Amino acid sequence: MLKILTTLAVLLGFTTSAVADYTFVVPQKPGGGTSVWAQIVATEMEKYLDEKIVIKHIRGARDIPGFNKWHNDMRDDDKVVMVSHGGNGVSFLNEKVDYDYNEYDSVGLMNLNIIVAVGANHNPYGGKKTSFAAGSGQIPEGIAITLLKCGAGLSTQQYIDCFKRRVNWVKGMKGGQRRLAFKRGELDGTRENPAAFKKHVQPIIDKGMAGLWFHHGILDTATGKHIDDVNYPDIQMEDLFYAANRTKPESDLYAAYKLVKSFRDGMQKALWVAKGNPNKAKLIAALEKVATTPESIKAVQKKVGQYDWLIGKDGDAHRDTLMKLITPKALSTLVKFNNEAFGIKAVYKDTLVAQK
Repeated sequence: MLKILTTLAVLLGFTTSAVADYTFVVPQKPGGGTSVWAQIVATEMEKYLDEKIVIKHIRGARDIPGFNKWHNDMRDDDKVVMVSHGGNGVSFLNEKVDYDYNEYDSVGLMNLNIIVAVGANHNPYGGKKTSFAAGSGQIPEGIAITLLKCGAGLSTQQYIDCFKRRVNWVKGMKGGQRRLAFKRGELDGTRENPAAFKKHVQPIIDKGMAGLWFHHGILDTATGKHIDDVNYPDIQMEDLFYAANRTKPESDLYAAYKLVKSFRDGMQKALWVAKGNPNKAKLIAALEKVATTPESIKAVQKKVGQYDWLIGKDGDAHRDTLMKLITPKALSTLVKFNNEAFGIKAVYKDTLVAQK
C-alpha cells in the first residue's frame, strides 16, 4: 500500500515527509534565512541524489528546540539531516542546549559573513549614540560596535560602561521591524547575512540612504584567523579598528568577539548527520556536485554571493578549528558582557572548555 501511495504522490507531484527520501530539519519557521538557504541547497542536491528532499520546520525560541529535537530524537534516522545556522552556534556558547557539534559529522557548511550598514546621516564615531537592534543574533555586532566606538586599551568593565554610554541597544524588534526601522532612519545601523543584505539593505544603499560600515571577515580554517571578504573588501572590523587606533585589537573583549563571531559566521549555514551515518558519503558527493557544477554554483551564488563550501572532512576540520578558539578567558568575558552590557542571560559552560 505504501508503495502505491508513494507512486501516486510522485505522479501527482506531491512531496511529503512520508514519501520523501531525505528530510532536512530547519529549526525555524518557513521563510526565514536558513529556510530559504536550505530550500535552495536541497533543490540543487536533489539533481545529483536522484532522491527527493523535504524541508521540515521545527520552530521555537532562538531556534534551539528544533536542533534539540533532532539531536535527541531524529539524528539516528539515516535519512534525516540537520540544517543549522549561526544563531545555533551562539546559543551553543551561551546557553544550556542539548546539541553538541562534536557529536556529528559534517556534510558541508558555508563559512559566511555578516555585513553591517549605517545610515547616511549618522556618524558612528561621533559623540551621538549609535542605535542598533538588540538580540542574541546581534551579539557580534554589539561587541564590534563597542570596540570601534570605544577604542583600544580598556578593561572589560570599561568597555561595558562605554557601551552603555555610546550604544543605544534597542530591544523588542523582530527582523521585519528592524529592517523597516532602519529604512525609516529610526535605527542608525543594521546587519544582515549576504542573501538578506542583497535583498533588504543594498537597495537602501543604492538610493544613498545608507552606506557600508564593517563586516566580520571570513574565518580561515588553517590559521584560525579572519580574512577579508571579497564581496565587501576593505571594511573588515579589525582593519577599521587599526586605522582608528594604530594598534590591533588585543583585549579580553576582542577574544570574546573573535570567539562568538567565529561560531556564528563560521557555521552560518551547515548540514550535519550523526557520526557513522551510512548515507554520509552519498550526501557529500551530491553537495560536491552543487559546489562544482556551474548551474548549481550560479543558483546558490545568486542568493548568497561568492562564498566557498567546506565539505565533508573539510567541514569537520573547520568545526575543530572553532573549538580551539574556546578559552576560559574568552568564554567568561563573553558571558560577562552578555549579562552586564546586553542584558542577555548567559551561562558559563565548563564543559566547553573541558572537551577541547
